[in-house]
Amino acid sequence: MELPPRSPSGGEQSPQGRELVTSETGSTLCTSSRSESVWTSAPRSKWDIYHKPLIVVSVGAAIFLFGVVITSLSCFLTKNKKVYKMSGPAFLSLGLMLLVCGLVWIPIIRKKQKQRQKSQFLQSLKSFFFNR
Repeated sequence: MELPPRSPSGGEQSPQGRELVTSETGSTLCTSSRSESVWTSAPRSKWDIYHKPLIVVSVGAAIFLFGVVITSLSCFLTKNKKVYKMSGPAFLSLGLMLLVCGLVWIPIIRKKQKQRQKSQFLQSLKSFFFNR
C-alpha cells in the first residue's frame, strides 16, 4: 500500500495549495453558470422565460416566408432563374429548421418549469419537516 506524498512542513504550503486556497472557484461557477440558480426564487415574467424560443420561431418563420417568395420568383421570372431555384429551397430549409427548433424548445421549457416548481415544493417540504 502506497502512502500519499507528504506535504511540506506544517506552516508551508506548495504553490498549488496556495492557489487552490485563494481560488474562488465556487463563486465563479455560480455566477458564470448559464442555467438559473437553484437559490434564486424570484418570479420571472413569461417574456423572460420564452423570449429566446419566440425569437427563434419568428426569425424561422420570416426566413421560411422569404424562401417561399424566392422560390415562387423562380416560377415567374425568367432572368436569374437558376439563382432563385438554388437559393429559394436553401431559405425554405433554413427557415423550417429554425421554426421547428423554436417550436420544440417551448414544450421543453414548460417541462423544466414544472420540474423546477415541483423541486421547490419538495425542498420547502423537506425543510419544514427536518428543521424542527
